[in-house]
Amino acid sequence: MPRIRGSRDAPSRGPHLVAGRATILLYAVLVAALVAVVTVAVSLGTATLAARDVWHVIFSHVVGDTGGLDPLQDQIVWDIRLPRVLVAAVVGAALSVIGVSLQALVRNPLADPYMLGVTPGASFGAVLVMASGSTALQGLGVTGGAFAAALLTMIAVFVIAQRGGRLTDTRLILAGVAVGYLAVAATSFVQLQTSPNQLAGIMFWVMGSLAGTEWADLRVPATALALGITWLLTRGRALNALMVGDDAAAGLGVDVHRLRRQLLVVTSLMTATVVVVAGGLGFVGLVIPHITRLVVGAEHRRVLPASMLVGAVFLVLVDLAGRTVNRPNELPVGIFTAGIGVPVLMWLLLRARQREGA
Repeated sequence: MPRIRGSRDAPSRGPHLVAGRATILLYAVLVAALVAVVTVAVSLGTATLAARDVWHVIFSHVVGDTGGLDPLQDQIVWDIRLPRVLVAAVVGAALSVIGVSLQALVRNPLADPYMLGVTPGASFGAVLVMASGSTALQGLGVTGGAFAAALLTMIAVFVIAQRGGRLTDTRLILAGVAVGYLAVAATSFVQLQTSPNQLAGIMFWVMGSLAGTEWADLRVPATALALGITWLLTRGRALNALMVGDDAAAGLGVDVHRLRRQLLVVTSLMTATVVVVAGGLGFVGLVIPHITRLVVGAEHRRVLPASMLVGAVFLVLVDLAGRTVNRPNELPVGIFTAGIGVPVLMWLLLRARQREGA
């Protein structure tokens, strides 16, 4: 991609709290906060453990010396809680990064993974496998069904949104919303055909849940997050330019239509890897980027890593609430993300209205 001159300041330089070298300090604080909330989340549950015991188990596994560990503590920390907490951190980070990218892709501050229909599509694929009596579909597995449906949804949105070989933000939004609603309708139809016992499990997954996650569930979303954030950071200036407008971005040397296609593929694949692990989680990719921009501004090379860390902290805390608020029962994570996300979104809208009227 050609070097973009003058795009460093392309996004709006609205007032924000942290700038310059203080941004590095903010990253350090967020990393420390993430370590702290991971420790708390692993410590708390039906059986409460001391933080030193948690880190003793983790350190023993890291160095490969687990002979002196208490078997019960080892199972609770290493086999049950730690993989779930780390998956929550990766999912929260990925959804936040996806939200930042989609808001640049369609130049719409209300964009999130739901907008392009990939999350509803993946949910439909998973629900279809759960409810199906077909040996072929059940052999595919919930993860495979969700991922395949997410890819098909992405292709459908891509085909519908094209006009003359080009992708525009308006057509992407319309295509994503249309395909997403179709997937939601299909999911509802499948749910109506299931037994009450099946329906309970399906509803829990559709609302978002990290119950039962294992170490094997961490590998794919963590890899997708690492590759995705690395690629997006290399396109930071192009994303800045894209937020200004297609003509301005093209004038700065950005191949706008190629960048949009690349963003659509990257964000869709990242969304698919997250949904197959955590189900349909809303509002994380919508709200976290807004909050982060209030703190670090709109420059994408600052927003992306900050959103990643804030999103990880947020979802670890939300998953902890889902496990402990009504224990020993567990509540779907999506209830908490919606319960927190809706008031925050309303506050952001009121704040934007006040600034426009000022």
